[in-house]
Amino acid sequence: MSGTQTGEKDAGIGAVGIDVGSTATKAAVVQWGEVTHTLVVPTGFSGVDAAWRVRKELAAQGVPVDELPVVATGYGRVSVPFAIKTLTEITCHGRGAAWLFAPDGTVIDIGGQDTKVIELRAGRVCDFAMNDKCSAGTGKFLEVMATRMGVAMDELFELAAQGEGAQISSVCTVFAESEVISMIGRGEPRQNIAHGVVESVVARVVSLAGKRAGGSCFLTGGLCGEPYLVERLSQRLGTQVATCKQARFAGAIGAALLA
Repeated sequence: MSGTQTGEKDAGIGAVGIDVGSTATKAAVVQWGEVTHTLVVPTGFSGVDAAWRVRKELAAQGVPVDELPVVATGYGRVSVPFAIKTLTEITCHGRGAAWLFAPDGTVIDIGGQDTKVIELRAGRVCDFAMNDKCSAGTGKFLEVMATRMGVAMDELFELAAQGEGAQISSVCTVFAESEVISMIGRGEPRQNIAHGVVESVVARVVSLAGKRAGGSCFLTGGLCGEPYLVERLSQRLGTQVATCKQARFAGAIGAALLA
């Protein structure tokens, strides 16, 4: 889905949105009513360096970055020195999801350091909730557990789809990691441990979503390419969770649309 709203740049002029996350920095170029370019680079130690790398790579792809307005969002939005303005993650993820999916529904974004649930009405944010005090239920939680288990993130979800039974009761990442270590020590199959890890994240997201997730739901962020996660969220929320490849760039797309 695509469209325009009052206050957005003429789609023919175009704009660049840069979403500086704690783990990855995403960029999207919107021109002529379409997303013409997307790009993702590791944020690394410096959001400023990541922003300049994005600018250089977009220029190498033929994007006239010197001529297009740039809007920054995300965890490190103040790290983009050439941005004309900064906008909050909530605003940009909401706008990007409305453009990609539908103007009404609930956006779920599982980020590196936080998880956001955003309620949309008529394409605008009307309510939201964030889990930003603890890494449990976030991409960082999954990364820590995958590292402890000696598997890549994609493999973690593949294993989880084959497992059953194991439960992670701790909501704190440190204590949850201790549980995983204990499971490994007593010989619990990796599939079951992975299943418990993923179920822990799903439970946190469902709890955060609460009654907001009664209608259409959209998954954005770096985990939107994990079918098993989409499946489990859909089952637990009682509604089919929609996502797509471009949903990883929802924040950057929203920033570009609001230039």
